[in-house]
Amino acid sequence: MDNVLLMAPVIFALAIGVAVIIYWIGGNISVKGKQEPGKETMYACGEEFPARKLQVNVQRFFIYAVYFLIFDVLAFILATSLLDTGIFPAMYAVIVLLAILILLPLRRWD
Repeated sequence: MDNVLLMAPVIFALAIGVAVIIYWIGGNISVKGKQEPGKETMYACGEEFPARKLQVNVQRFFIYAVYFLIFDVLAFILATSLLDTGIFPAMYAVIVLLAILILLPLRRWD
């Protein structure tokens, strides 16, 4: 193989192939567990819980995710613009704070 660019994908494919073969062999020669109905039931300190649907407040999660994204972008912009002396880093910070002020009423709907 004279082409160096082809070596990395070929080695990666070989490594994946070897891993799949080892996984397959291990699955075939391993001891199989017994299927018992008690293993599939819920258990928590000896109490049996009734099956009910779990309600998750996804809207609050997404609002916190957007806050995290905004502050993460602000940290990245400020970290990469430390050498830039001018109004641009401060302007980016003001834009981010305005975005937070716009999103605050959404959080208070709960």
